[in-house]
Amino acid sequence: MKLSDFELDVMQVFWDRGAHSAPQMHKIIEKDKPVAYSTVKTIIDRLEEKGAITRERNEGRTIYYRAAVSKDIVTNSLIPNFIKRLFKGNSRLLISHLIENEKLDEQDLDYLNKLIKQKKQQK
Repeated sequence: MKLSDFELDVMQVFWDRGAHSAPQMHKIIEKDKPVAYSTVKTIIDRLEEKGAITRERNEGRTIYYRAAVSKDIVTNSLIPNFIKRLFKGNSRLLISHLIENEKLDEQDLDYLNKLIKQKKQQK
């Protein structure tokens, strides 16, 4: 599923906070960036057309939407293209970039070591 940056911002709210109406979503998004209600409503309509969100319920004339796809599904479809475009398809370059350029604390390093051990056990 291909989503724009703004669509991803809206999806993130649905994933983090659950069902919301378009006016509620506008209030949340507006805190981070100045955007008109009509723009947010257009994005919600597009997400519904794409099948990323679905109508959960109506309260009077207000429609509440929720995520119809999981964050993992969207992430799994975006990451390969991201790696291809920015790291020439080489995931090692991405991993080394993150390790070398991000501030990793002891917990982060322990977590990475745990993931590596699990991956080795799977093979």
